[in-house]
Amino acid sequence: MSFVGKKFPSITVDAISEMGDDLKINVFEEAVKNNSKVLLFWYPKDFTFVCPTELHAFQAALGDFKERNTVVIGASCDTNEVHFAWLNTAKDNGGIEGVTYPLIADTHRQLAGTLGILDQEVEYTEEGEEVFSGSNVSYRATYLIDETGKVFHESVNDMPLGRNVKEYIRLIDAYAHVQKHGEVCPANWEEGKSAMNATRTGVAEYLSAN
Repeated sequence: MSFVGKKFPSITVDAISEMGDDLKINVFEEAVKNNSKVLLFWYPKDFTFVCPTELHAFQAALGDFKERNTVVIGASCDTNEVHFAWLNTAKDNGGIEGVTYPLIADTHRQLAGTLGILDQEVEYTEEGEEVFSGSNVSYRATYLIDETGKVFHESVNDMPLGRNVKEYIRLIDAYAHVQKHGEVCPANWEEGKSAMNATRTGVAEYLSAN
């Protein structure tokens, strides 16, 4: 189920701060109450392989997101205790020491299950018994949420595929341009390039110039 164009689910889940403080985070409320955009990215597991490269990449771009009034939140189905252990593991030892944004600990899989991003399948035997398969951890799902709590971007990578952080900055810039100017952003649009009016004349003028 896609949530693009819909309100992000208003579900409160456990999380942890960089200092090890236990938190309660409702992503929808983070956007609405703070009048900010939110980038929520899910990853499969702490202490794995592609995951720390992504967490450090989002950390490196944290200033760029802040400039765009965007809060970054990481998420997995690990516990706060495991998150904290990983936060205290040095980068050169596969850890995420230095990451400062909060990490959701969706151990009950309430939010991940609602979003439909878990690697899990259910089959039924002839007797009607449920048989589960899969790792029951999240795929690399990413959500961009606006100031009203509406999802304006959603994407899901399979587990071996790391994300391009710059693409989310581009998407936030494009959406902010739409919000401010009422124009639409064509393929490969970047900040500073021409957008276009959503009319037949607008697309004709854009294509003739590009």
